[in-house]
Amino acid sequence: MPDELKRRLAALEIDTRLLGMVGALLVVWIGFDLLTQGRFLTSRNLFNLSVQTASVAVMATGMVFVIVTRHIDLSVGSLLGVLAMVMGVIQAEILPDYLGFNHPANWVITVGVGVILGAAIGAAQGYVIGYLAVPAFIVTLGGLLIWRGAAWWVTQGRTVAPLDRNFTLMGGGAEGTLGASLSWGLGILAVAAVLGLLAWSRRRRRTHGFAVKPLWAEFTLGALLSVLILGFVAVMNAYQVPARAAERIFKARGLEVPPEGIELAHGIAIPVVILLVVAIVITIIARRTRFGRYVFATGGNPDAAELSGVDTRWLTVKVFALMGVLCAIAAVIASARLRSAANDLGTLDELRVIAAAVIGGTSLAGGVGTIYGAILGALVMQSLQSGMALVGINTSLQSIIIGLVLVLAVWADHLYRRRTAT
Repeated sequence: MPDELKRRLAALEIDTRLLGMVGALLVVWIGFDLLTQGRFLTSRNLFNLSVQTASVAVMATGMVFVIVTRHIDLSVGSLLGVLAMVMGVIQAEILPDYLGFNHPANWVITVGVGVILGAAIGAAQGYVIGYLAVPAFIVTLGGLLIWRGAAWWVTQGRTVAPLDRNFTLMGGGAEGTLGASLSWGLGILAVAAVLGLLAWSRRRRRTHGFAVKPLWAEFTLGALLSVLILGFVAVMNAYQVPARAAERIFKARGLEVPPEGIELAHGIAIPVVILLVVAIVITIIARRTRFGRYVFATGGNPDAAELSGVDTRWLTVKVFALMGVLCAIAAVIASARLRSAANDLGTLDELRVIAAAVIGGTSLAGGVGTIYGAILGALVMQSLQSGMALVGINTSLQSIIIGLVLVLAVWADHLYRRRTAT
């Protein structure tokens, strides 16, 4: 890399590893677009890709904390399955007897029960790991079997459907989106928030006497992020709702369908909004709270953290409880997208989630990891899977390729850390 380019990247304070991941993602996208004669980089496929990535990405943000503390969680896919099944039974078979089907309160109660149950199961696994000193690999491997069996046991293998109408909106689809106007509003708000954070960070650095980036670097970074955000909104708004679905939406809202027909944009899907909220909250927890600092301190050196007064056992319970909450949120997205809850939901998701976190730069040795990296890793994983499906690659060959990509990512991460350490 030329010295001038290195200097400019250093001024922008952009992680070179992140740039490498973005470059790899662009190569994947362009490659599949060429192989599919332009069918990959379409607004329709990118919309579907964003929805498909959401549930795995939500869990990947929690897996960062788990791996950073030098643990692993093999149960997340099975936990998603049992939580989705329980929430399906609650909204389809229990609440209708008291409130009626599609009651406005059904989805709130359902999600609330799912989140509480997910936190309780995660905390129970964390207690066994932290206080009973059973290795996380064994505990969560047992959880993988237990919760997969429990998902079947809840309904004896039945698929629960249909789900509550308001609940299914959180899965995306023609009705589960913000629409064009709200999407532009969210995009503009996001741009304002990004520019405000950059200005606040610069002012805070000056107040404390730290070095600040050159003004050209601040403007370049702000402009780049703004273009990415507004570009994403434009692509989502370019995907039009099919005519019949648009007419159905208009009639459901009590609107008259005009004689010339309807042009209705999807906009940003609700699962993507949920992922955005989760990413912001988890990033704040990681960077701005005592809990987040303790997580990374424990992962960096558990003995030193414990000697410093960190209750590492209780911290383990909280980390796995948080993982359980995120599994519940992912279960909402996954079951709502399918409009049903089946006992095989979430199968092999544990491998996708771990792979997303590792590809995103989370070190299996502990102490290092980023939330945005895990989300980008989930996007890379889903892009590979979606692209190979469009090309027509056999399912077994898809698994082989994704496995090789995972091993290659870990090897590249090892080389990168060894090079930066010297």
